[in-house]
Amino acid sequence: MLMKKLSVLIPVHNNLAYTKTCIEKLMAESVEGRFSNMSLSLVVIDDGSTDGTRTWLVNNHSGVTVLDGDGNLWWSGGINAGARYAIEVQKADYVLLWNNDIVADTDYFTELDRLVPLLGDHIIAGSKIYRKGEDNILWSYGGAFNPRTGSKYMYGYNKADGDDFQKPGNADWLPGMGTLIPAKVIETIGYWDEKNFPQYHGDSDFTYRARLAGFGIKVYPGLKIWNDTTNTGLSHQGSLRVLIRLLSDIKSNYNLKKNILFYRKYATSIFAYRFLFMAYFMLFGGFFKWKILSALGIRKPR
Repeated sequence: MLMKKLSVLIPVHNNLAYTKTCIEKLMAESVEGRFSNMSLSLVVIDDGSTDGTRTWLVNNHSGVTVLDGDGNLWWSGGINAGARYAIEVQKADYVLLWNNDIVADTDYFTELDRLVPLLGDHIIAGSKIYRKGEDNILWSYGGAFNPRTGSKYMYGYNKADGDDFQKPGNADWLPGMGTLIPAKVIETIGYWDEKNFPQYHGDSDFTYRARLAGFGIKVYPGLKIWNDTTNTGLSHQGSLRVLIRLLSDIKSNYNLKKNILFYRKYATSIFAYRFLFMAYFMLFGGFFKWKILSALGIRKPR
């Protein structure tokens, strides 16, 4: 069997400390001849970092490809730049979506090497994602979306790992980390929608679109990574001004325009919007609830 070429795509914007740790670990994994079924190439998409990221990479890891952005690529644009380079220049068979702040299990790439011959080019493979610092608490075991009811969530979110998460599981979509995508998928459905979903929903839109096109979406329990959730997204931090900003900020998972756009694109019933309404009701309801309780001397638990 021919070795499969796998390009690891790592979009970054500053946070050099994370990038240093990430690249050092990945370089140790990408030693030629280590795997039987795949070879690894690292592609860092540096979207306008101002903290010396590019200089450090060039001076310390000449084997890493560095693509430059101007600070306006965001996540989807960065992944598109990396995926195009991987497929058109490196002739990659797969791209692996990675973040500079995730930590992989020691056997992660050995398990991936074992899986590659079994996946073919019609299965997108997802990882079992834990919360960093909480070794046994899951963050994601793949995503679910019901176009009729509008229900959209991640399997296993905030649950302790257990029997339900020990076998490969089907999903409707996958997050943008630890996700292995065959080049065939991109050739069939196109690239990530960087115009409509530059940041949030870029991952779920792409993988759900792939599912609708007939590709399999599976999560494999042996592919374990830990996500630093403290380095993800925005929170209101008790400020009404920031809470309002969450509705329009490109870095916010509560960006109203992008959420409505996702539902307009995929919902098959008007009732699906009820789920979206409830999400915002809980966001604002929770905010004012704890404002009132705080005034009464009751503190919100961490």
